[in-house]
Amino acid sequence: MEEQFPAIIVAVPLFAALLVTLVWWFDNRFCFPIAILAGTVSLAASAGLLLRVLSTGVVEYRMGGWPPPVGIVYRVDHLNGLFLVVISAVSLLNLAGSRTIAKKEFGEKLGAFYALYLLFITGLLGILITGDAFNLYVLLEIASLTGYALIGMGRRRAPLSSLNYVFMGTIGASLYLLGVGYLYLITGTLNMADIARILPAILPSNVVLLAFILCLSGLFVKMALFPLHAWLPNAYTYAPSTVSSLVAPLTTKVMIYVMFRVTLSIFTVDFAFNSIAVRLPLLWLAIVAIVMGSLLALAQKRLKKMLAFIIVAEVGYMVGGFWLGNRAGMNGAVLHIINDAAMTLCVFMAAGAIVYKTEDDRLSSLQGMFRKMPVSMTAMVVGGLSLIGVPPTCGFFSKWYLISGGIAAGQFAFVAALIFSSLVNTVLFFRFFEIGYFEPFPPEKTRHHGHTGYLAQSKEMAEAPLDVLVPLITAAVLVILLGLFSGEIVTRVIQFAIPAVIG
Repeated sequence: MEEQFPAIIVAVPLFAALLVTLVWWFDNRFCFPIAILAGTVSLAASAGLLLRVLSTGVVEYRMGGWPPPVGIVYRVDHLNGLFLVVISAVSLLNLAGSRTIAKKEFGEKLGAFYALYLLFITGLLGILITGDAFNLYVLLEIASLTGYALIGMGRRRAPLSSLNYVFMGTIGASLYLLGVGYLYLITGTLNMADIARILPAILPSNVVLLAFILCLSGLFVKMALFPLHAWLPNAYTYAPSTVSSLVAPLTTKVMIYVMFRVTLSIFTVDFAFNSIAVRLPLLWLAIVAIVMGSLLALAQKRLKKMLAFIIVAEVGYMVGGFWLGNRAGMNGAVLHIINDAAMTLCVFMAAGAIVYKTEDDRLSSLQGMFRKMPVSMTAMVVGGLSLIGVPPTCGFFSKWYLISGGIAAGQFAFVAALIFSSLVNTVLFFRFFEIGYFEPFPPEKTRHHGHTGYLAQSKEMAEAPLDVLVPLITAAVLVILLGLFSGEIVTRVIQFAIPAVIG
């Protein structure tokens, strides 16, 4: 069974999506248990695969028994082995907390939601595990198309936001595919390891350079790196809460992983960091992304949109850490992918719980929320402190590595941008905490558009349901545990994921 873990990770949620679709026609009560079971199996297989990588090294799985480059190979090393566990765990935790909120948000479309949810996870896990450049594109489109559909299932401006995401996502995917086409033209193979083996013999090559630029440009669109971020804020703001807390922690992080994989495993470290002069321009682009994402977040009056712009800044953290080109920076970038997935999950789940009870995410409407929803707000505090970078939360430790990498590389502008972003996050979350804790309750019957709700008229505690709170509390605890065990994660896993040639 252990030998089949790579196939199980992708196949189980794929077939579970089909089963959910069939069951939905008869009784949608079984959709949630099937989805939970599939997510649990994928997480267990991912954990088993990571343990195997830690004990025996790189694992290769040949689909259908066909050897590369003819067949598709699933390849698992320390880098994607760790991310498989992270993506599986985050998606399962969010799924566990989605049951009550999803019933309210989707109603009769509940089966479609769970089927799309599973297909989205299938795409992300497949992206992480595949060793074929074109297969990565196929899985990228599976994740993207289901992501568009999930966001479009929301109300009001969600369909329009999803359409904008479709346009931008299609451009990004097309650029990546065009780059892969040029690589195939010059190497005659789509297997990542084969491409990396062939490229040094044909360098320098303008075709390879063009392929590199096209692939990275497409990925920058997909990860919403400023100024290619325009699709992200509205998509995450107007999506249903259970969708926001799925796509926000995972989508951009997986795209950043793809940048890691394409750069290190296809084009090689020597080409990307030594042969062409792209490191400093991309580092400065990341610096601009950090600063602008933070400033744009500062201008927002809605909670989910504020969090969405924080993600734009966080993308700059990870891209910048990678292009520092030293071990501390890359350690910090990889660790921040993990930590950001956890703390983004925490704050978006907390925001989802608040929206579920109040049907409003305007900051001005959150007065007295600490008294009404103390557990949800406490989880938001933990996630917010982590995004600021307060120890012992996980955000502090990855920022420490990133700042150390910036100092070691002599890139003090990057260090200054990180500190500036942390200070802005301090202002953002303490403004949120001030409104929720210190400001008085609003008068009765002053809700938006004249509607009055239970929470607006009552000062009594009215928390989210228990099946929402338990996963939320777990996410908050995870943020702290990742901080406490950051050293173990770096020394036992991440340091082996960084190429030895990186200083």
